[in-house]
Amino acid sequence: MTTTQDDGGPAFPQHDLSGYGIGTSERVSGMSLRDWFAGQALPWCLQEFGSNADDMEQPHRAAYQIADAMLAARKEPSR
Repeated sequence: MTTTQDDGGPAFPQHDLSGYGIGTSERVSGMSLRDWFAGQALPWCLQEFGSNADDMEQPHRAAYQIADAMLAARKEPSR
């Protein structure tokens, strides 16, 4: 059984690029919202864990944990 990670959908979708001289009308999604959130959290994570950490995956994993929490918070009803 495979589980699908909620990526929040596209962060900056472009629905029609034909007006930009690219010559295509294909929908281009770009990065996922999860990737965008993780990228925004990464500087803090690098500062928190140190950019010279023995395990350089630790700050990156933490950034995606923050991104996942942000995606989950978006699903909660507003107070």
